[in-house]
Amino acid sequence: MQPDVDRADDVDDSSVEPGVWRYARADRATVLIDAENYFKHMQQVMLAARERILMIGWDFDTRIHLEQGRRWYQKGFRRTYPSRLGSFILWLNRHRDGLEIRILKWSYGAVKFFSRGSMMLDLIRWWPHKRIDFKFDTNHPVGASHHQKIVVIDDHVAVCGGIDMTTARWDTRDHLVNDSRRKRPRGSVYGPWHDATMMIEGEAAAALGDLGRDRWARAGGPELKPVSDAASKESAWPEKLEAQFRNVELGIARTRGEYGSEPEIDEVAELFERQIASARDYIYAESQYFSSRRIGQAICDRLNEENPPEILIVHAEHADGWLEQQAMDHARAELIRTLGHIDEGGRFGLYIPYTGETPIYVHAKIMIIDDRILRIGSANMNNRSMGLDSECDVFVDCDRPGNDHCRTEVARMRHSLLAEHCGLEIDEVPSLLARYGSMAGMIRELGTGRSRTLRRYDLPELNAAQETLAESGLLDPERPDDLFEPYAHGGLFRRNSLLGKIRSKFKKRKN
Repeated sequence: MQPDVDRADDVDDSSVEPGVWRYARADRATVLIDAENYFKHMQQVMLAARERILMIGWDFDTRIHLEQGRRWYQKGFRRTYPSRLGSFILWLNRHRDGLEIRILKWSYGAVKFFSRGSMMLDLIRWWPHKRIDFKFDTNHPVGASHHQKIVVIDDHVAVCGGIDMTTARWDTRDHLVNDSRRKRPRGSVYGPWHDATMMIEGEAAAALGDLGRDRWARAGGPELKPVSDAASKESAWPEKLEAQFRNVELGIARTRGEYGSEPEIDEVAELFERQIASARDYIYAESQYFSSRRIGQAICDRLNEENPPEILIVHAEHADGWLEQQAMDHARAELIRTLGHIDEGGRFGLYIPYTGETPIYVHAKIMIIDDRILRIGSANMNNRSMGLDSECDVFVDCDRPGNDHCRTEVARMRHSLLAEHCGLEIDEVPSLLARYGSMAGMIRELGTGRSRTLRRYDLPELNAAQETLAESGLLDPERPDDLFEPYAHGGLFRRNSLLGKIRSKFKKRKN
């Protein structure tokens, strides 16, 4: 049942247009690529907080280190703050009078606590401090997760994207094969990890604050009063972080599964469909998963056109974990196989990033269209992100009034990501794209003899059981009912859709 709590009064569930919850201006905005940059700058933002830090995440681990502890000077006194997150939050509580720290985590994470002994100790240490409040959010449909990754500081600076403050996320943009700094709290190492988020200042950050307070209230948290005007105008933006965008309008899209009296919100899916349909020349995307029937259908519609745009997706080699691989890897294979039947011009490609011979795990959720739309958030290209889990994406659309000045930075973002994955300098990318005529052409001509490369996905053959599981959507439901009736809506390939018709035609030929 839905918790008996009051809704936040300042949140309107209605959308301003299909696929968009709100538009709001940001004084500054910057994409942070990979968690070294995110953790470093978030520590500085949290140090500058005056009244409230609101953290919302899929996972949260107090054992991680944000950055090295530094000396801090104020009014002639010298203090040292810790780098370990659990101790750092306690330090903030002791040294920032009036600062409240509210943390909201998906309820499933409670199971993990039994293997995180020192995190349990952190919660015990926090418990006497009433200005630190840690809650598990159980307000979701059966089988759903709260997947948003949002931090809001004083309703004036916020981050929204794909990075959780948890273990096994930290990495640099170099993605070294062996990096002694890339290790879990107990010392075991993990592989290269690619991720992204966006830091935002101004009215758009306040809008994310509205969303966060609404989530807090739905989870049964006590009322969060508005921050003071003085706090909301005193920016916590890191001094050394250069803004990519200034005075830019951002759009915000959400997903929320139907639950109790709360209606389904599928703005994320609607926005994907609209933005993919709007592409003229190319779509560059990064996603942890690729199994969404709605996104697959939108791409299928474009590839069926006479002159489709180039569509390139950077993707993890395999999902993280055995069960995730059963849910996502097989569905990905069947979806790509089906798209391949109509991709006569070779306009679609899925690529795996490598450092040396080691695949880099892609956790980022990014889409860039024609160097005029930049989108980043928590939503993957899978079914759950379209209608079941809670998600939040933000985007810049250079065709919106007042955003024309952003085109150069959107293009530079795409060049920067291609440079990172191909082992290039960013200034090399524009000329190489012009020389080879497309992103895929550039990747093909560069070859594999580089420190970092993008390699085309190798399509596997699936057995009958794997095909059946892939088509059903059982392990990747779009709605709660799909958990119990995975074929009720036709699974991944709906019969009356173009994607479904192509799949049926292919199966008949195969048989």
